Amino acid sequence: MARFKHIARKLRLAKELKSNQRIPLWVILRTNRRVMPRRRRNWRVTKLKR
Repeated sequence: MARFKHIARKLRLAKELKSNQRIPLWVILRTNRRVMPRRRRNWRVTKLKR
């Protein structure tokens, strides 16, 4: 990937990075397991759309 990225691409990558983190345990407990963690994306397996 290019070293110098457009700001739009950088923002999209940052959003994907944040959404790939796990949900905090206290959220799962507080919502009585209604909010469950979704399947996480691996950077080697699933590529993002450009």
